[in-house]
Amino acid sequence: MRKTKILFATILLAVAAGWLAAQDTQEPQSPAGAPGSTAVATKPIKVRVELVNVLFTVTDKKNRLVLDLTKDDVRVLEDKQPQSIRFFSRESDLPLRIGILIDTSNSIRERLRFEQEAAIDFLNATVRPGKDQAYVVAFDVEPQLFQDYTDDMEKLSKAIRGLRAGGGTGLYDAIYFSAKEKMLFFPPPEPYLRRVMIIVSDGLDNQSEHTREEALAMAQRGEVTVFAISTNRTGLAQRGDKVLKYLAEETGGRAFFPFSAGDLAGDFQEISRELRSQYSLAYVSSNIAHDGTFRAITIQSKGKGVHVRAKSGYFAPSQ
Repeated sequence: MRKTKILFATILLAVAAGWLAAQDTQEPQSPAGAPGSTAVATKPIKVRVELVNVLFTVTDKKNRLVLDLTKDDVRVLEDKQPQSIRFFSRESDLPLRIGILIDTSNSIRERLRFEQEAAIDFLNATVRPGKDQAYVVAFDVEPQLFQDYTDDMEKLSKAIRGLRAGGGTGLYDAIYFSAKEKMLFFPPPEPYLRRVMIIVSDGLDNQSEHTREEALAMAQRGEVTVFAISTNRTGLAQRGDKVLKYLAEETGGRAFFPFSAGDLAGDFQEISRELRSQYSLAYVSSNIAHDGTFRAITIQSKGKGVHVRAKSGYFAPSQ
C-alpha cells in the first residue's frame, strides 16, 4: 500500500512538472487575449528630421528694429523654392557664444586702446553669468587665443587689456580659426545657441593662408553671425570696409563704420541691442539630398518698407 502511494505521488509530480514546462514554452498571448494570437516585439522607428534654423533681424526704413512680426508675415525660400515654416518665434533670450576678434596689427596701433575699452564695456553689458560665454582672439600675422570661453568678466577684461599691437593682418585666418575651433561644435546637451563673432579690424588682410571665401564658408558651417566694426578713418581703405561689409551681410550680421574711435562704444551698444531683438524660424528642407552643397536662403517679409537681414544660406548635411 505504501509503495502504491509513493508511486502515485511520483506520477503526479511528473505530470505537474510537464505541465509547467509546457506553459513556459507556449507563445505569450496578445494583450487582447485572442486565441492563437501572439504579442510581437516592436522597436521604435527613428526618423531623422533635420531642421534648418535661421535667425534674422528686421528693420524699417530708418533702421529701427521691427519687433511685432508673426509667422504669417514671413516667407522663406531655399534655392528660390518656398519652404513650410515649422517653428517661428521672437528670440531675446538665447544663450550667446561670443567671439571677440581684435586686430592688433601695426595699422591700428593708435586706436587699440579705444577698441579695448569699448569691447570690455560691450561684454560687461551683454554677457550674462551662467548663461552666456565669450572668448578673445587677437590677430596680426596669425590668430592667438588670449582667453577661452568664460563668463568671468575679470578674465575677459584682463585678456583684452593685455593685447599689444604689431605685425601684419591675418584677418581670414583669424575667422577660419575661430569658426572651426570655437564655433563649429558644441557638446550635447548644449541648447540651441546664438553664435556671434565680433571683428574689430580695418579689413585689409595681407598675411592669411586662407582666402576670404574659405573663411566665410567656415563661418557659415559654424552658423556664425559676423558683426564687424571698421577701424578705418573716413575715406580711407575702402577695400577693407567692403570686405567687412561682405562678411557681415553674408552671415546675417552688420558692419559699422564709426567716424572716430570714440564712436566705437555706440556701435558695440547697437550690436548688444540687436542680439536681443531677433526672430527665429525653422523649416525642414524640401530638398532631402544629403550632398553637402550650399543652399541659398531668402527671408521675405510681407510688411512694406522693411529690410530683413539673415544668413545667405547653409551647407546641407553630407552622407
